[in-house]
Amino acid sequence: MNSEYNAQAIEQQAQQYWLDNQSFEVVEDNDKEKFYCLSMFPYPSGRLHMGHVRNYSIGDVISRYQKMQGKNVMQPIGWDAFGLPAENAALKNKVAPAKWTYENINYMKNQLIELGFGYDWSREIATCHPKYYRWEQWLFVKLFKKGLVYKKNAIVNWDPVDQTVLANEQVIDGRGWRSDALIEKKEISQWFMRITDYADELLSSLDELDGWPEAVKTMQKNWIGKSVGLEIDFTRDDNDALRVYTTRPDTLMGVTYLAVAAEHTLALEAGKNNTDVQAFIEECKTMETTEAAMETMEKKGIDSGLKCAHPITGEAIPIWIANFVLMGYGTGAVMSVPAHDERDYDFAKKYGIEIKQVVNEKESIDKSATTTKGILFNSGEFDGMDFNKAFEAIASTLTNNNLGEKKTNFRLRDWGVSRQRYWGCPIPIVNCPSCGSVAVPEADLPIKLPEDVEFDDAGGSPIKKMPEFYETNCPNCGGKAERETDTFDTFFESSWYFARYASKDNETAMLDDRADYWLANGGVDQYIGGIEHAILHLLYARFFNKLLRDEGLIKYNEPFKNLLTQGMVLKDGAKMSKSKGNTVDPQEMIAKYGADTVRLFILFAAPPTQDLEWSDSGLEGSYRFVNKIYRLVSNFISEAQSHTVASL
Repeated sequence: MNSEYNAQAIEQQAQQYWLDNQSFEVVEDNDKEKFYCLSMFPYPSGRLHMGHVRNYSIGDVISRYQKMQGKNVMQPIGWDAFGLPAENAALKNKVAPAKWTYENINYMKNQLIELGFGYDWSREIATCHPKYYRWEQWLFVKLFKKGLVYKKNAIVNWDPVDQTVLANEQVIDGRGWRSDALIEKKEISQWFMRITDYADELLSSLDELDGWPEAVKTMQKNWIGKSVGLEIDFTRDDNDALRVYTTRPDTLMGVTYLAVAAEHTLALEAGKNNTDVQAFIEECKTMETTEAAMETMEKKGIDSGLKCAHPITGEAIPIWIANFVLMGYGTGAVMSVPAHDERDYDFAKKYGIEIKQVVNEKESIDKSATTTKGILFNSGEFDGMDFNKAFEAIASTLTNNNLGEKKTNFRLRDWGVSRQRYWGCPIPIVNCPSCGSVAVPEADLPIKLPEDVEFDDAGGSPIKKMPEFYETNCPNCGGKAERETDTFDTFFESSWYFARYASKDNETAMLDDRADYWLANGGVDQYIGGIEHAILHLLYARFFNKLLRDEGLIKYNEPFKNLLTQGMVLKDGAKMSKSKGNTVDPQEMIAKYGADTVRLFILFAAPPTQDLEWSDSGLEGSYRFVNKIYRLVSNFISEAQSHTVASL
């Protein structure tokens, strides 16, 4: 044994031994307690960053510890391989997304091997491979036939230059991130999944997740957003009604205006003969609609000139068009009570709208709204009632007059899974002029995404310009039809990958009995990933798990028994990023110090759930410690070899 520590030589020898002997490959063993440890799989962007190294180091140490306890441990890895960055690279470098993606997978796989992680490489998956995505196409067809997916028109961010839909995150100051064009709001046909059918269960089964951080469960509860309120109709002269939903019906007598979205039919009606209204509607088409943007943007509006009748007093209530009301949420209309809502108060002050206080008579509204519940006044027959009594009394009055009803609502909306993008899983639907939307027969799956494509300067998805892809015949009537050219949201792939690892080699079924073995007793025993995935990925994975259960593919209610959300890796007090110039290349650190030193520092420097501040001196200290351990062992072996051990 060499007296000098040569990290690269030692680690390469060990890593090659593990690969040659398949040291971390496992099969189901009913005589052993299983332990399934999974870290969120990476997007193959080209190179690992320190955030990856931390995530996977935590998962690996947990896996090795559980293996030392005698458990049957599975730790797989794969690639979340579809997505927009590959298309961006194709545009920039004139290379097909498939080629770019697979080259990155090969490079990053070698990086993971060099880091010495104990993965079962026999279970490796890439979500861009037809052997993987054919099964989500198969599931989509099943759900389509059950009515759990549907198509409807939805408002999207439309880039008129690139001729494509942009995610909210790709709209910067109202302009397209690539074209710099002013973004328009456009209504197009989109596919949706009925996640709202599972809203109650997604909420209630959070109570089963004792191994999840309370912060994540709270974020999901708030996102699902169950509330109990009233739907109320404000009628117009033509007997049409503007329906709104409120959780504060006790403030109904204080309504002084209604607000509708710019896309609402009433707004469009008002704009036909009013150029100012039309100009405001056009302005709203370019605004950002992320929650963060909506919170901070200036609240603007314009009087539509239309009015509705108050459902109890009959008073004429003006209808305003406001930029803070979105057509995609609820009915696209809200009742506004300036005295008891801060946003409504600021808006009313700005535009000189009446403010009428009806709750908490002793609280002043001179400078701000009073939003606490209390005793009603200035409310006619409801005076003197508290919130609960007023809720029931107003609900009864409206119900008896067919002007409202109690309603349980959810903030959660059905999941729009269509993307007008190329590099994604094709949606297995044929659009027929006679039959409408028709599912592709199971025997014809997978619908493969053409990989040898070229992007032109006109923008948009290349498969929309490939008749050899989209021209087909209707599976029902045999007539001429066209394939769907939208692709799935990439969260579709990452919502079930944890189960496919168990049955990766099964080419005749999405899942088999092995999934029940590995997902028994609450699902993945330890899941690891950033808290930024608390809402979308983790919620969609829970939703998919319930879909798979209801299809009889797995037995259990939840996908992840225990969840660890690791902190970020910081440098100079900020998250590492190329734009800040504060990144640390793992490859350089491995070449200089060895993988064991890098992993030791990552695990030692901070508790796993807290942010880790990168420290060159801390890394040097870890390297010295590893050297000391090596010299200690080396000296012991040398001493042992220099003495003759007497035979017994």
